[in-house]
Amino acid sequence: MTDNTRILGDVVKKAREATGLSQLSLSRATGVDNRTILNIENYRGNPEYKNLYPIIRYLKIDANQIFYPESQQESPSIRQLSALINDCTEKEANAIYPLVESVIHMLRNQSAQNINA
Repeated sequence: MTDNTRILGDVVKKAREATGLSQLSLSRATGVDNRTILNIENYRGNPEYKNLYPIIRYLKIDANQIFYPESQQESPSIRQLSALINDCTEKEANAIYPLVESVIHMLRNQSAQNINA
C-alpha cells in the first residue's frame, strides 16, 4: 500500500460517510461496482479513472484533498464553502464575488478593532 492509496481511501470513505451513504448506495448512485468502492476504501487496487471520476464528482470531493493533502485546511466550514463555490456557474460566481469580498473585509476589520480595543 502506498501513501497515495491510503489518502484516496481515507478521503473517499470520509466523504461517503459525511453524506450518510453506504458503500452500496454510493455504488448505485454512481454506477461503480460496490467491490471497487470497498477496495478503494480498504487501500487495495488502483482504481481506473472511469470508476474514480464518478465517485469524486458525486461526493463533491475537492481533488486537492487527494493530490495535495498537506495543503488542506481541516475546517469543515471551509470545505463546505469551497464545495458551494465550485458548484457555481461563472455568472453566479461573478455575482457573489463582491459580496463575499465585502463580508471578509468587514469581518477582518472587526477582528482588528477587537484586538486594538
